[in-house]
Amino acid sequence: MSLIIAKFGGTSIGNGKRIRKAAQSVVKEYMKGNKIVVVVSAINRTTDELLEIVEEATNNTITEKQLAEVVSMGEMTSARIFSSALESLGVKSEYIDPYKSEWPIITDSNLLDAKVDLKTTIKKSKILLKLLDQGIIPVVCGFLGRDKHGYITTLGRGGSDITAFLLGRCLNADEVIIVTDVGGVMSTDPNKLQEAKKLDKISVEEMRDLATHGAQVLHPHALKYKVPEIKAKIIGFEHGDLSAPGTEIIGPSKEEQLKTVTFNSEPLAVLAVVGEEILNKPGILAKLTSTLSKKNINIIGVSTGKNSITLFIRKEDAQEAHKLLHDVVVEDENLSSLSLGRDIAMITISSPEFIDTPGIISEITEPLREHNLNIVEISSSQTSVVIFVDWDDGKKAYELVRGVLK
Repeated sequence: MSLIIAKFGGTSIGNGKRIRKAAQSVVKEYMKGNKIVVVVSAINRTTDELLEIVEEATNNTITEKQLAEVVSMGEMTSARIFSSALESLGVKSEYIDPYKSEWPIITDSNLLDAKVDLKTTIKKSKILLKLLDQGIIPVVCGFLGRDKHGYITTLGRGGSDITAFLLGRCLNADEVIIVTDVGGVMSTDPNKLQEAKKLDKISVEEMRDLATHGAQVLHPHALKYKVPEIKAKIIGFEHGDLSAPGTEIIGPSKEEQLKTVTFNSEPLAVLAVVGEEILNKPGILAKLTSTLSKKNINIIGVSTGKNSITLFIRKEDAQEAHKLLHDVVVEDENLSSLSLGRDIAMITISSPEFIDTPGIISEITEPLREHNLNIVEISSSQTSVVIFVDWDDGKKAYELVRGVLK
C-alpha cells in the first residue's frame, strides 16, 4: 500500500469530462489498495477571469483580504466538484478548504504571497491521515493557506504545486504525481520546436532551474519540499491513469537539501581575453571554449563584459591554456590581447532556500565589503552563489561567508 499525492492542474480538470476522467484515475489507484490525497487547482482560467471581474468591479480598490477570499473560490469550487465526482464513482471523499477544521496548511499573514509555517503544517496535516485510514479520499484546495487569525492566504501563482509537494513531505508520502496538460518535461517548448522530446528523468536542480527560467510545467518553489525518499513524476492528463509513464524527478541529494559552503583546495587561474565590443561578435566565446575543450582543459567559470571574456581554470592548466588562447587572439582580428592573472579562490554557497530569500547576495557579500576583501567575480543561480576572490583572501572570505549562514 502506498500513499500518493495527486495534483491536478487547471487544464487537466478544464471541464466536466476531464474532471470525471481525473476522478476515475484516482479511483483506479484507490482500488489497488493505495491511499490518495488529491490536490486541485482552479478550473482552467477561473482565477484569471475572477481577477478581471474584480478589476472592473472595484477599480482595484479591493483589500488584500477581500482579494484572497475571491481568488480562493476557484480552488474551492474545483475541490467540491472533484470530491462529488469521486463519490459518484462509489468511493468516500471529503473536500478540504481553509474554512474547515481539517485544513492543514498554515502560513504567515502575507495574504497574497504567503510563506508556509512548516512546523505547524506538519502537525495539522496529520488529521488527513485519519481520513485516509477511514477509507476517505481527501480533496484539498491547492494554492491556498490560512494564517493564525483564520484569514485565507494564497501561495502565489503555481501554488498548487507547492501544496502537493508540501503535503507529500508532511505526510511522508511515497509519491507525488503532478498531472498537467503535457506528458512530462520536454527537451524544449514543443510549441516552439516540434522536435522536442519528452525526458524520462530530470534532477531536482535541473527542474528548478528550468522552471525558474520560464518552463511552465512546475513551480520552482515547490521543489524545496521535495525530499529524496519521496518519488515524484509529471504526467499528462490524457492518459487518465496515475501509473502512466511521464518524467521522473530525481533527488535532491542530501547535500542539496542543506546550506553548504565549499572552498577549492587549490588556486584557480584567471585568463582575460579583450577586444573591442567582442560581446557583439558572434562565435568568439565558442572559439575560446572549444580551443580549450579540444585539449581537455575544463573551464570552472566564465564572465563576459562588453570588451572582455574572463575564464577561470585550474592553475595546473594555466600555462597551456595561456599559449592556446594566445594563438587564437593573434589569429582573430576581433581580439587584441590576453592576460594571465593572479591566483583565485572560489567559494560556492548553496541552499534550496535561496530561491525564497530576497537580498541573499548582498547578505553574503556585505561582510566581505566590511573587511575590505575585493570580489573578483560573482555568479549566481536560484540555489547557489559563487564568489571569486584573490587566493590570499580566500580563507578569510570563506570564514566570513560561513558566519553569515550559521
